[in-house]
Amino acid sequence: MKIKTYFLGFVATLSLIPTLSFAASDKETAIKRGEYVLNIGGCVSCHTDKKNKGKPLAGGVGLPTPFGTFFTPNITPDIKTGIGSWSEDDFIQAMTKGLSPDGSHYFPAFPYTAYAKMTRQDLTDLKAYLDNVPAVSFKAPEHDVPFPFNVRSGVALWKMMFFDEAPFKQDMSQSDQWNRGAYLVNGPSHCVECHSPRNFMGGIDQDRFLAGEPKSPEGEKIPSLLNTDGSPFAKWNHADTVFALQMGMLPNGDFLGGSMGKVISNTTGKMTEEDVKAIAIYLGKNKKN
Repeated sequence: MKIKTYFLGFVATLSLIPTLSFAASDKETAIKRGEYVLNIGGCVSCHTDKKNKGKPLAGGVGLPTPFGTFFTPNITPDIKTGIGSWSEDDFIQAMTKGLSPDGSHYFPAFPYTAYAKMTRQDLTDLKAYLDNVPAVSFKAPEHDVPFPFNVRSGVALWKMMFFDEAPFKQDMSQSDQWNRGAYLVNGPSHCVECHSPRNFMGGIDQDRFLAGEPKSPEGEKIPSLLNTDGSPFAKWNHADTVFALQMGMLPNGDFLGGSMGKVISNTTGKMTEEDVKAIAIYLGKNKKN
């Protein structure tokens, strides 16, 4: 009787092995996808303080704005100073609603206004990846933002005026490639956040969407990405855009630098060719290719 019991137990254990194998495989796949989401989201550029030899994704990068300087947080899985204690729901709430686990509002220097467009799959994959990077014990500096802009409760009013929580919706009149480009530009890659002018309250000026800024808070000129305003970009063809996003080289042989140099290194330069082409298709709609 005991032999039969042991045999049945052995058989039951064997039956679990395929399930455990699939679970491990699914986790590895999610982590791999999450690394790609990290790249298309440009997380390294904002959350790794290379100037001060900061460790990867430990935060501390200062983001100057007209309202003060915001410092990016630690997004490694450290329990005390990072996001190691966050649940998947906590993470998705932060990314899509701009709310911390305790319900307080994040300042919109964190581009949750764009990340709200991301799919849940991309967000859960990103969380899977971040849960598996090396944990770093580092507390980012407090924001250097004067009153009244440092009042988090005031962000609730700002959100009512300027934050659209609706997820990305495909335009069925456009191609799958165009829609993929639209998703990347308006969602995870958040190109709109830097290339669109803002009003006096820091909200994106929807009437000048992607029209660029003559001078950013960092002192850089942010170019227009429109194809209708006579800007230099309007003269680029599809191949020009793809090559610039992949290699950082302009049609005239010059190279992109400054903040865009980081975007090439950490974001578009790590994208698949299909995704880069999709962005070029979306931005270049109605252009001569």
